[in-house]
Amino acid sequence: MPPAAPLPRLTIITGLSGAGKSTALNIFEDAGFYCIDNLPVFLLLPLLKGMAGKTGGPDRLALVMDARDPDLLASFASNFAEAGKHSDPSLIFLEASDTSLIRRFSQLRRAHPLSRAGNVREAIQQERKQLAGLKKMAGCVIDTTSLSPNDLRRALLALDPAREIGMRLNLLSFGHKFGPPEEADLLFDVRFLPNPYWVPDLKEKTGQTREVADYALANETGRKFLDLLLPLLAFLIPLYEESGKAYLTLAVGCTGGRHRSVAVAEALCRHLRQNGTRPVTLSHRDLDR
Repeated sequence: MPPAAPLPRLTIITGLSGAGKSTALNIFEDAGFYCIDNLPVFLLLPLLKGMAGKTGGPDRLALVMDARDPDLLASFASNFAEAGKHSDPSLIFLEASDTSLIRRFSQLRRAHPLSRAGNVREAIQQERKQLAGLKKMAGCVIDTTSLSPNDLRRALLALDPAREIGMRLNLLSFGHKFGPPEEADLLFDVRFLPNPYWVPDLKEKTGQTREVADYALANETGRKFLDLLLPLLAFLIPLYEESGKAYLTLAVGCTGGRHRSVAVAEALCRHLRQNGTRPVTLSHRDLDR
């Protein structure tokens, strides 16, 4: 018999209104989780059972479940326990000080879900008491009073690096004669490298072949370029990630986008995949032009 498929990873985000649950959900969505906001508790088990019977469905799920659901408090504990049979569940509770929450509601000009007569402070205190049991159940409690969205992202990252809530790297080769890519965050022009286009035996080949890559990079200029570029990227990439970027696009351009840029992008991809934990994608925009 084939081994049983691993259970989907389930992260439930709950906590006080205004404490940053929507921001946290966006962070998980950027990381590739399938995300649902304000899921009623009665739909949790049907959702998980439906996922279990679906081939190729999402294997990472993040949900916000909170006091907007009037049935949450009465039945969350039993449903969460049952969810462990169909998933690998975790519960994150977000909170903040009363003063911070009042300021946030004032800035956003939104009504508190439990507010009846417009008294936000009383609604916050009521919700805090109601959710005390959920807070005790949570595997992680995060106070967002003094956290920026980037700080919250780092706090979630620190929970479990295996969750891969990190920045994704996109490598893209292109030809300048077709225009630079608009999506590039960092762009490197490699037209200074030796050009295989002018070598008859290499002209019709691409930078994906060993011969073309060696011609462009296995020389003093090419080696020195990589010796300088790789440490630069090792310095820059973590800084972009700390700034809160969900993905970073590195574009490498030559004249036609078939030889030098492709060879460099392939070399960078190999290095980044071998020497890092972030997911890396590679595409060659103009390879077939």
